[in-house]
Amino acid sequence: MIQVLVADDQRLMRDGLSTLISLDPEIKVVGTASNGKEAYEKAIGLHPDVVLMDIRMPMVDGVEGTRLIRCHLPEMKVLVLTTFEDIELIVMALEQGASGYLLKDMPSETIISAIHTIHSGGTVLHPSITALILEEWRNREIKGTSDHSNDPRLSLLEQLSVREMEVLQLIGRGLNNKEIADTLVITEGTVKNHVSSVISKLELRDRTQVAIFAVQQGITVIET
Repeated sequence: MIQVLVADDQRLMRDGLSTLISLDPEIKVVGTASNGKEAYEKAIGLHPDVVLMDIRMPMVDGVEGTRLIRCHLPEMKVLVLTTFEDIELIVMALEQGASGYLLKDMPSETIISAIHTIHSGGTVLHPSITALILEEWRNREIKGTSDHSNDPRLSLLEQLSVREMEVLQLIGRGLNNKEIADTLVITEGTVKNHVSSVISKLELRDRTQVAIFAVQQGITVIET
């Protein structure tokens, strides 16, 4: 059973999302929150597997909520719900450790599928706004707030084996370990070892950072 905490400042949205995702017999909504600080505080007590986090909320937004959760509860996954207008905030949430993002108007089955994906170790980078996110990253580079084109980790790619490069590319597509194992016809245990090696060699924090790196550097090309 996947335990989920729903964070949204609009009660109607909180209740609606809770009802919709609870239709899946493998998902249980254990609580709700109205802002990022409340989401963090409730996450401490309720220990959900996944936090479904609205990105725009009063007092403490979803970006700061994601930072608090990922900093203090690193085993917890965060899935951000957003709109086309929130591209800069999406980038910030991903950099704080969110495992992915979805548009708010996605069908309930898509949201449920995304919850299952990140719970099983995958990432969710929605194709319809990936191009906009990459454009935001480029803009941040131009402004000097970040520079992924000269990312020092690019030189670390030389340390990866051919198989690890394949795993890196598939992580960027959001595949979990089982899906990568099926694609490469290897065991899940072997995939897990490769993923750990990639994270270590590229000096990244976690799997989500690996996925972002793969997309930023064009190692994974997501069709839009």
